[in-house]
Amino acid sequence: MGLGSRVVIIGNSGSGKTTLARELARRERMPLTDLDRVHWQDEVTVKRDEQVAAAMVAELAAQPRWIIEGVYGWLVAVALRNATTLIWLDMPWKVCLAGLNERGPWKGAATAAHEAFLDWAKAYRERTNSTSFAGHQSLFDGFAGAKLRLVTRDEVADFLTKSAKS
Repeated sequence: MGLGSRVVIIGNSGSGKTTLARELARRERMPLTDLDRVHWQDEVTVKRDEQVAAAMVAELAAQPRWIIEGVYGWLVAVALRNATTLIWLDMPWKVCLAGLNERGPWKGAATAAHEAFLDWAKAYRERTNSTSFAGHQSLFDGFAGAKLRLVTRDEVADFLTKSAKS
């Protein structure tokens, strides 16, 4: 699969989106946007106005080359209008939890906030909004461009190896 010039990476928190996006952006010399930086203002407790966030993503997605990664399905939907490729990291919870534990609290969040975040991430398959398994499944199913669903770390590693040879 050719990577294309406008790539969106989705998945649960801890699935490896940022790691994969950074590697692909480095290799392909493409600008990278983490949707956490769009969704949240200075801290993870202060959400950006949704219209402002959507407009920011639309502006980024109008560029000719980029990688955008994140869990926020409603923002991903904005980017997908211009995307050439969609990659879904559909990892089991134990893999995501290991990734989150390795990363540690985001921006030094307090223990209680981090535990609440872990509970939120664990509920990925039970939630039904756009930032859930069901939301990501809908985005994936509805995307007409090139798409890839990776469900293990080995599949991600194989993808990276094969895409490096392309």
